[in-house]
Amino acid sequence: MAFKAPEGKGYADLAAHFRTQIKSGELAPGDSLPSVSEIRDQFGVAAKTVSRALGVLKGEGLVTSRGALGTVVAKSPIVITGTDRLSRMKTNGRRYAPGETSSDHRVIRRSVHDPEVCAALDLEPGDEAVIRIRVFRQDDKPTSVGVSVYPPHTVDAVPELAEDVRMVAQFNALYTERTGRAVVTGQRTAHARQASQQELEALEIDAPPHSAVAVLVTTVTFHDEERPLGYWEDVYAPGSRVPLSE
Repeated sequence: MAFKAPEGKGYADLAAHFRTQIKSGELAPGDSLPSVSEIRDQFGVAAKTVSRALGVLKGEGLVTSRGALGTVVAKSPIVITGTDRLSRMKTNGRRYAPGETSSDHRVIRRSVHDPEVCAALDLEPGDEAVIRIRVFRQDDKPTSVGVSVYPPHTVDAVPELAEDVRMVAQFNALYTERTGRAVVTGQRTAHARQASQQELEALEIDAPPHSAVAVLVTTVTFHDEERPLGYWEDVYAPGSRVPLSE
């Protein structure tokens, strides 16, 4: 694999370069990074700079030392879902990185009563929306549950959202193509809460009945210039490493 030297060539730049390749799936779990000497030659940096960059990646849990193999990408290092998946597809067209899959896809029409979702999508309690649910997996182990909610005007523009099949393209690209309106991604936020029983089952967490299991949840709302278009929620298995910003 050819490596292009990042701007600046400092240890933070080197760390960012390999972090991006791991997030994009260009470097998969178990893949070896170049040796220290190879990185020095490719980027024109000192051995100390390389060591500091690798130290940053190890501290983030993205890579690990593996004897004769050198530095390798850690097993299931980070969970890429939601807006990070959109960014990856825009960068290299990859829906999934090596070892990633999704399962338990469901599409339902349902009245929405959750106050947060109603506020995000400018819906009245009881208004109908299309809800898409799927479980993301790494090496067949569930890592997160993704829920996306779309109001009727979005589904009118992208009727595939209501079909009980996997989407062949991301909704934002289809919406812009058909309406000419750009889709803007809102601020992604994160909070912790207690997992529901359905979420525990989807994440294959074996917990005693009525026990409290904390999970990390991220949410984001998409808009065009006139109104909200979709609300995404991702619920992560305990122990998952989740990138929250670039």
